[in-house]
Amino acid sequence: MTAAPSSGPAFSVHDIPFSTFGSWFGISPVVAEKTYADDLHLVSHQNGMHAVLRLVPLDPATGERTGTRVEATPGLLSWVGQAGRIDLTYESPDTVRLRGSGLGLGVRAAAQVLTPFSGTYFFHDPAADAHVFTSYETGRRYRVTVLSGRIAHTDGAQALGGGDRGLALAAAADGGWEIAVEELDTARPPYASPAAFDEIVAAARGSFADFADAVAPWRSSATPAAELAAYVLWSATVRPTGLVTRPAVLMSKHWMDKVWSWDHCFNALALAPGRPELAVDQFALPFDHQDGSGALPDSVTHSEVLHNFVKPPIHGWTSGLLRRRLPVPPSRAELAQTYARLARWSDFWLTERRAPGAALPHYQHGNDSGWDNATTFDPERVVVTADLAAFLVLQLHELAELAAELDKPDEASRWTRTAREIQSVLLDELWTGERFVARGAATGHTWSSSSLLDLMPIVLGEHLPGEIGSALADHIKAHLTPYGLATELPTSPHYLSDGYWRGPVWAPATVLIEDGLRRAGHDRLADDISARFRALCETHGFAENFDALTGTGLRDRAYTWTAASYLLLAEAHAHRGSH
Repeated sequence: MTAAPSSGPAFSVHDIPFSTFGSWFGISPVVAEKTYADDLHLVSHQNGMHAVLRLVPLDPATGERTGTRVEATPGLLSWVGQAGRIDLTYESPDTVRLRGSGLGLGVRAAAQVLTPFSGTYFFHDPAADAHVFTSYETGRRYRVTVLSGRIAHTDGAQALGGGDRGLALAAAADGGWEIAVEELDTARPPYASPAAFDEIVAAARGSFADFADAVAPWRSSATPAAELAAYVLWSATVRPTGLVTRPAVLMSKHWMDKVWSWDHCFNALALAPGRPELAVDQFALPFDHQDGSGALPDSVTHSEVLHNFVKPPIHGWTSGLLRRRLPVPPSRAELAQTYARLARWSDFWLTERRAPGAALPHYQHGNDSGWDNATTFDPERVVVTADLAAFLVLQLHELAELAAELDKPDEASRWTRTAREIQSVLLDELWTGERFVARGAATGHTWSSSSLLDLMPIVLGEHLPGEIGSALADHIKAHLTPYGLATELPTSPHYLSDGYWRGPVWAPATVLIEDGLRRAGHDRLADDISARFRALCETHGFAENFDALTGTGLRDRAYTWTAASYLLLAEAHAHRGSH
């Protein structure tokens, strides 16, 4: 007899939304950026982040809201009160089942209606014998079908304008009730499912367990956050729809519900050994929207592709690692596609982002670097920086390797020559003998800062002269706090504890620098950085970033590139330990 899947790690829905692989909605109290509601909501991420339905536990005697505590594990979300409980599970990416015993439930439209043509319209659909909430904001319908129990009352059916709308469920004679809530487009047959609630829970838990076993088979008591990190990735994945051309791991199913064109790289790398097809989809998604100049979009989500900024060209670094991490090497056709896309992306930086006569490319804003408000960009915004040149050098080396594998020796030689030329100019023009400086693209003025961004050329690793790698390693040590690498020196007058890239610890900087240090021969420092970041996640979760002096998780608390970075570092640590 096969054992039932374990319940998996417990977590707080205030930090991590309850959702499932493929779904565009989650269950969470987070109803807007940094805005937490008293009740859990069904929150959609189609057409942006929108709270659609408010789910309210009710006292069966009074019909009024009653206090409960919320418990969550992969596959099952529960409200637990003194009089009973309510359970919720995903039957499919667009359908949840709920059942109650001893408690009622209010299913209400989340937002007030502003006009007759916006907000949520509520009605009974006689064709399906179900109640439907039609959401103006998401452009979808949310159908509630009662499977057992009874509807105590409804409010606002067919109403226009302001006012509450929704329904209240009460128990049948046996004390229980059950409903299905579906997200649908226009119409579908009436809800019918032969599966019992507990069977659905078991299937959901089994789906997650399979995913965790695939992406973190090495996990042990020495990597205690690995299973929860896997859940963050699994639950933030959405199925293709709208402008999202492939299965996509959003950065979060809180308010950072997009794919940015460098965040996706870390998710791809973490998924590669165990879920290779999903990993390749993560890497390729922004390239599906590459424009005529070769530039990648800033971000992609269901209904929006933004081109107002770009992101740094870390994709050559990613491609090389990804190819080595995939269990089966890419086919020649796949290599050719990657090569063509990376070539166009590199040509964008070599043509559109080099001033006349300049050898080095420039950013037009801090957002282009991914380090939006780093102090490197305080003197000027249109800036030649050392990190950009270093990333581009690595990308050109990757193009040379791909060209060689594709039997294009002349192109391989050209990319190698261009990489050497750019690195030579980088060292000649931006290295002072002690540190790298930035330079205004128009003014020619140079300056240094206390930002960790200035030390990012350590990513060149084995390509760096030894003395420069050692100097960068010494400067990097100064950024170490008990919790990891502060993005601004804590002694800097510009340091801010919650200053975005002006102080907090960030996952991508950690992974890139840790990798570069190892390739430059500074294993001990890399080990220390890895250990501190892993301990940070194990204690404080997978936030967008962390207070560098206290470890407190900041901003969005369910960020997938943080979970992915933990998985990458934990896997590498586990493998080093086994050897």
